This record gives sequence, C-alpha cells and structure tokens, in this order.
Amino acid sequence: MEQLVSSRYYLLLTFIFIIMYVLSLVPIVKSGDAEALLALKSTIDPFNSLQWQSSTNLCSWQGVKECKDGRVTKLVLEHLNLTGSLNGTSLNLLDQLRVLSFKGNSISGQIPNLSGLVNLKIIYLDNNKFNGEFPESLPGLHRLKIIVLSGNQINGEIPFSLLKLKRLYTLYLQNNELKGPIPPLNQTSLRFFNVSNNQLYGQIPVTPSLVRFNTSSFLGNAGLCGEQVKKPCPGTGTEPGLPSLNRKSNKKTKLIIIVVAASVGGLLLLFLLCFLCFIFIKRKNKSTNEVKRNKGIVEAEGVEAGDGGNGGGDGGSGGGGGFWESEGVGSLVFVGAGDQQLSYSLEDLLKASAETLGRGTMGSTYKAVMESGFIVTVKRLKDARYPRSEEFRRHVELIGRLGHPNLVPLRAYFQAKEERLLVYDYFPNGSLFSLIHGMLSVTQSFIISIIYVFMC
Repeated sequence: MEQLVSSRYYLLLTFIFIIMYVLSLVPIVKSGDAEALLALKSTIDPFNSLQWQSSTNLCSWQGVKECKDGRVTKLVLEHLNLTGSLNGTSLNLLDQLRVLSFKGNSISGQIPNLSGLVNLKIIYLDNNKFNGEFPESLPGLHRLKIIVLSGNQINGEIPFSLLKLKRLYTLYLQNNELKGPIPPLNQTSLRFFNVSNNQLYGQIPVTPSLVRFNTSSFLGNAGLCGEQVKKPCPGTGTEPGLPSLNRKSNKKTKLIIIVVAASVGGLLLLFLLCFLCFIFIKRKNKSTNEVKRNKGIVEAEGVEAGDGGNGGGDGGSGGGGGFWESEGVGSLVFVGAGDQQLSYSLEDLLKASAETLGRGTMGSTYKAVMESGFIVTVKRLKDARYPRSEEFRRHVELIGRLGHPNLVPLRAYFQAKEERLLVYDYFPNGSLFSLIHGMLSVTQSFIISIIYVFMC
C-alpha cells in the first residue's frame, strides 16, 4: 500500500511538472496591452479595418509585428484608412513598444503626450493630418533614433530640446507648417535630415552634422540663409526681414556705399580711357591684329617674345620665346564655384589656334579656339615676378569666386617660373570688355574682390 501511494505521489508531481513546462512555452500576454489596443481602436477605426478580438492571441493581431515576453514591442498600422485622433492614455500603456507606425492614414488632431513610451526607438506618423505644435514629449524619449513626422500640418517651432536625443539618426519634418530657426543639431549619428517646405527662417547652423546636408534638405523655406543653401545672411546674428541688432550698422552701410560708389566711378573712368586707347591702337596698328590661323598659342607668344615680353629670343617661333621650355611643368588651376573642372586642359590650350585681341601694359590678350571648338580668352601677364607666387595664387582664386554681372568670370590660371596666364570666358561681340578686364592689374582686381566680399 505504501508503495502504491508513493508511486501515485511521484506520478502527480510529474504531471504538475509537465503542465508547468507546457505553460512556460506559451507567451503570457499582459491583459493591459490588449485592453490598451482595443481602447485605441475605438478612437481611430470607425470603419472596423482592424479585426481585433479579445478572444484571440494578441500577438497574432493585425499590425502587431513583434511581441516579447507576451508584451507588444512593434505596432505597425499603415495605410488602413484610420481616422479620428490618437488616444494618448491608451498608447502610453504599451510601454514596451520599440517601433510605432501610423504612416499613410488620416489621423488628425494634436500628437498626444507619449512620455510613457520609454523604450520607443522608431516613430512614423508621416502623411496624416496631425496639427498643433511639435510634440514636446518626443525629445524626452532618450532611446529615440528615428522621427518621421513629414506630410502633416504641424506648426510652431522645432524644439531645441531635440539636442538631448544623442542617438538621433533620422529627422524628417518636411511638408509641414513649422516656423522659426533650425536648432543647432550636433549629433554625430544624424544621417538623414529634411525640413523642406516649411516656413523656417534665419541662418542654418554650421554644425558638423548639418553641413553635410545639401540644398534639397532645406528647399521651400524662403527665409533660410547660410552655407547649405548658398544664400548669404544679411548680418551676423540677424534674420532675413528683421532689423539688425548692431548699433553701428548704419555707419557701416554708409561707408560701404561710399567705397562702392567711388569704385564704380573709378571703373567707369578706367573703362572710358581703355576704350579710347583701344580705338587709337586699333586704328594705328590694324595690320598687327590679323588672325593667326593654324598657329597655337605657343607660336603666337613666340613672336611676341621678341618684343621683350619674356626676355630673350629673337622674335621667331624658335627657341626661348614660347610659354614653356619643356613638358610637364604644371597644369591649369581651375577656380570659381563648384567642384567640377571645365572640360579642357593645359594640353588643349597649347594646341589651340590663337587670334591676337590686343596688347597692353600688363601683357597681351588672345582668343583661343581649341580643337573641340571651345573658345576662351587668354591673358598673358608680362611681369611674372610680382606679386609673389603664393600671393598671386590667393588673389586669382579670390577673383575666381566672384560672381557679378559686371565682371567677366575668371575660369583658370597657370603660373610657372617665368610665365603667368589668366583664362576667361569668351564673349562673342564682347571681346572689348574682355580686353578691358584683362588690362586690369592683379592689384586692381584684388581691390574689387575685397569690396565685393565685404558687401556680401
């Protein structure tokens, strides 16, 4: 009898152990998650798009993409024609959520306080009808990496508290009604950023994180200025359309106007003098300005070298009078805006046929037609010693960055031990202006560039 009782006792223990083991394999869903989702459904699903039933396993419900230890961790309800407004109280009960998405619905109203979602990493609320200000609770979710709120009607300012999100990877706020400045986001983790088509204004902060984004990330904000949108700001610490806070700005403006007026007057006078000189020289030396067909620039300069342009030589195309003594001495240096060089090289320039446009105190000017048909104006400076090489480089690179309708753009330059060339755009029926611009000394061009940079 004792043995029978003992065997039954062991059998009961074994049965209990098996039941406990089986139960451990079945996820135990916290009833609060199911109740929270059903409460959420009641406010955003009037057409019963979500077939949720409390009698079924919560982790198999539509849109519940992941569960962990019986808790919902990923809820994705996209393009389901959901309307109404979000129930913040219900959502905050889902405190194990890592991913939350309501993308592509018609949910309206203000985005509720989501401070209870302490584990949230990714939130997609784009392409709905949310309005009101930017949700202040989001910057408090320290694990948040991806915020996508684009395509709504969110207004107000972008909060500077976003700087607290040290892991921020994506911030998409385009196509809203946001106003004010852009916060100086400096998270090194930030890789995707877009605030286009809002009403933002002010200077875009030059932080290591924001300078990597180009103009497309800021389009549609007429009030923005700065390096990223290639638009200068009117003054340090000021915003477009707002008065400057610098009390000395009026005096500074008057000084700039005086300097610019004097410079313009001097340029007009110089233009007139050069024009008269050009007419005089053209009438006196008609025969010397014939087109030198089928000759490269090297040969054309060889003839001029006999006049003392480079020293030495006998005026022929033979030894000593050309641009370069041997190959491989250097290459054209392209200047100006953009990061792509023009489609010609020093070798192309050497092979070009040349036409003398004129000669002046600073050197000679040529029209160079390359084998490809591309035409440029080349100015050869007589004095290759002054200014010094480094100073000359700084001057011409600064001039190359200037963009003004009254200045012929400098495209490239070349300098060697005994040679300096300036390459400009060629203007048909406008070579007079090119010639006059070519006659300006490097120092005068540098003064013009300083005035222009100071104005900007």
